[in-house]
Amino acid sequence: MPLRILRGYQSAGLPGFALLLCASLLLTSLGYAPAAYSAGFGAYTADVKPADVFPGAETFGPAEGKPKAIPALKGGKIAGYVFETSDIGYSGKPIRILAGIDVAGVFTGAKVIEHHEPILLVGIAPEELFGFVGRFAGRNIVEMSKESASKSVDVISGATVTAVVITDGVMRGALAVAKSRGIAGFPPPAAGASAGQSPAARSVLAEIPYTPADWAQLIGDGSVRRLHLLNKDVDAEFLKIGVGSPEPYARAGVPDADFIDLHLGLFNIETIGRSLVPEVDYKRLASWLEPGQSALIIAASGDYSFRGSGFVRGGIFDRIQLVQDDQTILFKDKDYRRVDSLKLPNPEFSEVGLFRVPASAKFDPTKPFRLELLVQRPTGATSKAFTSFSLSYQTPQRFLATAAAPAPQPEPVASAPDPGAHESAAQADALWPKIWRARVLDVVILAISLAILTGIFFFQDWLVKKPVMFARLRTAFLLFSVLWIGLYAKAQLSVVNVLTFANAIVTEFRWDYFLLEPLIFILWCATAVSLIFWGRGAYCGWLCPFGSLQELLNHGARRLGIRQITVPFYVHERLWALKYILFLGLFGVSLGNMAFAEQLAEIEPFKTVVLLRFMREWWFVLFALSLLTAGLFIERFYCRYLCVLGAALAMPGRGRMFNWLKRRKQCGYECQLCAKNCMVQAIHPLGEINPNECLYCMHCQVIYSDDHACPPLVMKREGRGKKAAAKRDAVQAAPAQVPAKPPAPIEITYSTKEKSHV
Repeated sequence: MPLRILRGYQSAGLPGFALLLCASLLLTSLGYAPAAYSAGFGAYTADVKPADVFPGAETFGPAEGKPKAIPALKGGKIAGYVFETSDIGYSGKPIRILAGIDVAGVFTGAKVIEHHEPILLVGIAPEELFGFVGRFAGRNIVEMSKESASKSVDVISGATVTAVVITDGVMRGALAVAKSRGIAGFPPPAAGASAGQSPAARSVLAEIPYTPADWAQLIGDGSVRRLHLLNKDVDAEFLKIGVGSPEPYARAGVPDADFIDLHLGLFNIETIGRSLVPEVDYKRLASWLEPGQSALIIAASGDYSFRGSGFVRGGIFDRIQLVQDDQTILFKDKDYRRVDSLKLPNPEFSEVGLFRVPASAKFDPTKPFRLELLVQRPTGATSKAFTSFSLSYQTPQRFLATAAAPAPQPEPVASAPDPGAHESAAQADALWPKIWRARVLDVVILAISLAILTGIFFFQDWLVKKPVMFARLRTAFLLFSVLWIGLYAKAQLSVVNVLTFANAIVTEFRWDYFLLEPLIFILWCATAVSLIFWGRGAYCGWLCPFGSLQELLNHGARRLGIRQITVPFYVHERLWALKYILFLGLFGVSLGNMAFAEQLAEIEPFKTVVLLRFMREWWFVLFALSLLTAGLFIERFYCRYLCVLGAALAMPGRGRMFNWLKRRKQCGYECQLCAKNCMVQAIHPLGEINPNECLYCMHCQVIYSDDHACPPLVMKREGRGKKAAAKRDAVQAAPAQVPAKPPAPIEITYSTKEKSHV
């Protein structure tokens, strides 16, 4: 197929295409790419060796143990370990980091192996990520675990969640390696139980009857813990990391005023939960929890909100997190329930919430834990600094009991593995079902919108006969695509998705990888099905946020009287080949260097406009604004000539099974109205519709069904009208019929022999 396309473009007067494609393949074979990126799958990949994160080690042993780690040897003795983390980042894809710690628990280094973070790939320099990870070197893991690990987040301003995930992953990995090897002050694994407790016993929550308690009692015995911060306390903490007054980017608070007065309690202990929450609310909230599941009730007042306002967008509360031992637990929107008020009259709180600990988390309410509050402060027009404060919590002893540990289960026979059990465990650990459950509302809304669009297509013959209603319906759907699919859900498809899918087929295809982005996955499935029925037009003409934005802006320009430019068809049909050239060039590069292809895919303005909302370097913004400006004069300018995603969809879309766009034999020969009104000039002057370019806006079908617009229908209607008018005129022009007097009777006289008759 590429060879046939190449010959077609050469015959169309574009012999330079062959040179461009060959140049792309040559650059790929030479390994040309920016220095920070190397060949491989993903936004960033690098070949990092253990010596890069553990300088001074003489040799390295094999990866072994649980968790796996590589021993670093000096003088024949173990000087430390090198381990790898691969936690899921904000993009839903792994962030792989290689780090090293010595036997004293001090980080010797850390480097990024691979990441797919869109915020770091576009808009934030890669050096900021590398510098952030490099700052782990020289820090002690025990000291970091005691203090807030989030105090270094300010070095990746604008990528808070990504930084928290990296910090949490590296810290958990380091602590797990240290505990399993008995380094950094941790006892050897054989040491077993903690002091003062038999290894055969463990603490559990005691089953004690509900005893009402007032506020003073709950505070007094530690059932409710308090974190009280004044504005001056927060200012002092920011000064420690070099951030001064928030002026002029934020309002400076009164020094002695409350920044936040936060209280924390363990809701699943009945005495605490029922004493805090009204009885009706308690029953409702308690039924929300699974048996044995823990939940925290958090109440606060003051200027700062522990919930924030942006958690719904990503489904994560990024201002609070729960830390216990070597694990950090982030709360999602599905783990939260609002509490209207507390049962106790005092004090008054501006916000109260219940947060349940996910059942999959290894949280033990009998062991100490802490709640970390992340605080942010603007340092510029678009940058922020972060610090955090901790509130420790220990379940009061009166709620604890000692129980015997269950007997250890025998090890399964190694010679008879159960593949079904292994598969079930793998499915239970899968991440994508959790992501889908967290975004179930968004999935339902998108599914409903796709059902509506399918109905529009199936009943198009009826809708196009009502042009006013159809025009309003299409405008409403375009607004939905821009505002909800684009700005809210950020479900803008990209040619990178196409290249990624092709690369996965060539290398290692895994469905669960693509299922990590629910809305993107659903849109791609819908687009693939629509290619069979309607070609590329279903997505490009209706569901693409950037394409919809172009069309709406052009409609506004027309209303303002901006004169439109009509490109001569012989020029237009040569320009539309440009997007196919660009796509084939990108595809050729991706076969050898996916990371470089992702950079070249910046010809798409989708990231700048839809994902980052113009918060990028000036050259990206200027390029995107130039395309939108061109679209004011030439409708859907980018879709016509530069959209590589449209080119990728047009190739398989040409083989669609159905052709539901109606045409007449007069189209192109006696009438050019549809061709002149096609918003992307997808109709040939001879009347044929080019399925590769058609965006299925159905403007031509509206004209086709309108007997006041379509010339064949107009002539037919006028012909019928002329016949009716002629008949009416003939009747009106006929001479008047004057009624005559009845004729006199005719007398006929005859005679017979008998008598005469008249």
